[in-house]
Amino acid sequence: MPDAIGPDLIVEAGHVLRGLSPSGAMVTEGPSALRIEAGRIAEIGPVETVTAGRENLPRIGGPGLIAMPGLVNGHHHFGLTPLMAGVPFAPLELWLPRFRAMRTLPPRLDTLYSAIEMLESGTTAVHHIHSGLPADPDAWEPLSDAVLGAYGEIGMRAAFSWMMRDRNVLAYAPDAEVLGRMPADLRAWVEPGLAPSRTPIRDYMAFFRRLRAKHAGSDRVRIGLAPANLHWMSDAALVESFGTAAEVGAPVHMHLLETRRQAEFARAATGRGAVEHLHALGCLGPNVTLGHGNWMTEAELDLAAECGCILCHNASSGLRLGSGIAPVNALRARGGRVALGIDQSNLADDRDMTLEMKLVWALHRETGMFLDRPDAAAVLGMATEHGAASAGFGGFAGRLDPGWAADIVLMSEARIARPRIHPRTPIAEQVLHRGAREAVDTVLVGGEVVVSGGRVTRIDRDAAMAEIDAILAAPETEAETHAWRMADWLVAHLEGEHRAHGFPDDARRYRVNALGG
Repeated sequence: MPDAIGPDLIVEAGHVLRGLSPSGAMVTEGPSALRIEAGRIAEIGPVETVTAGRENLPRIGGPGLIAMPGLVNGHHHFGLTPLMAGVPFAPLELWLPRFRAMRTLPPRLDTLYSAIEMLESGTTAVHHIHSGLPADPDAWEPLSDAVLGAYGEIGMRAAFSWMMRDRNVLAYAPDAEVLGRMPADLRAWVEPGLAPSRTPIRDYMAFFRRLRAKHAGSDRVRIGLAPANLHWMSDAALVESFGTAAEVGAPVHMHLLETRRQAEFARAATGRGAVEHLHALGCLGPNVTLGHGNWMTEAELDLAAECGCILCHNASSGLRLGSGIAPVNALRARGGRVALGIDQSNLADDRDMTLEMKLVWALHRETGMFLDRPDAAAVLGMATEHGAASAGFGGFAGRLDPGWAADIVLMSEARIARPRIHPRTPIAEQVLHRGAREAVDTVLVGGEVVVSGGRVTRIDRDAAMAEIDAILAAPETEAETHAWRMADWLVAHLEGEHRAHGFPDDARRYRVNALGG
């Protein structure tokens, strides 16, 4: 199906945030019009100049709106949040096992749920990192089609990848050893779920090539690879995955150093840091995004910056799970790029990037009078241009410049002001600190209006929510009750595994993580 392109039109705004300048300042225009042609920005300039002789073109917007690039969620997994599904927060290693008991939604509905939240809060593109593919290869393409079809249905751009694991799925030891220490009944319930980790990496690479060819030429879809954390991937699988991506020029997004225990594993298993190990394997490059990166050392930050890698910072996730805080300031000081991801959900348990940006700004203030902290322009750049580059839309989306995609968010100045802001306050500061979901009035993707009056336009939002509610409201089945019992048992067993066969777990001060003294 060809990509949707909105009609040629003119978008008017009282202020336009175009994107970052080479110096890192936000390029801002006063009252302006953007002429959209074939889904791209053809011209930006004074309203009178752009509209002269084009009275026949439709016009939207107005002087009371602020135009900015569509936001990008650089790290997302699935729609229904674990909290909604009954999974309590816990450290990552004891949180993920309970996902096995969650009630799931059909892929289309699940994707639409989070897509509605993203679009209505100004996110126009997402990197959807599916948690994993089923054991049956015949199910891979229908699943991918359902997810990407839902994003296409609602009008978003999407990068698609899936997490790959070929070892140590249960803990930081070989799965056979962990299974061998389980009671027989628990082992019988757990073992079938490990089948995807036995899929040969060459089969995943073959599917990746087929899926990439299927969507070749689309400006709405990017297909990437997502080898999972270092403890989940053998060296051979890493080399094949990264090598395949480099061969075809595809993006790679790897979860890495999310928790302290992952950092400890890397040093115990390889004798060096996880980023250093990837570098030794020849895996790092400008097409690589490191997801989380909370526990990078100074040497690893040097390597990431030198190799042009992007760090995808998932601030809410690191705080909610007690995983840590990414060394954003240290990487930026080295010239490294930072994108933003909401991961499974943000502090409000939704996918509102306007909230995530505020957290990121505040989290990296740090102490010291003369530090180089991310300002509003820097954080907006993380959530737009850098996020687009991470997801594979670099040079195409994430800025409002002629030739770039007409992915535009129009925010109400009146709703931001509430009731009035001094004109000395920079527009970027207004948008970051006071802009919220409620201020998002209109969203365009490829020049097509996909949100109007704060609500998605291409699907029946209320009908989708009612369908989701009906599925979630159904009484718990005997099989589901059994699954919860087994998941609780599994977590109890794994807690014992981590205590007996894990790594030191004394408290570390949040602020410093691996960089502390």
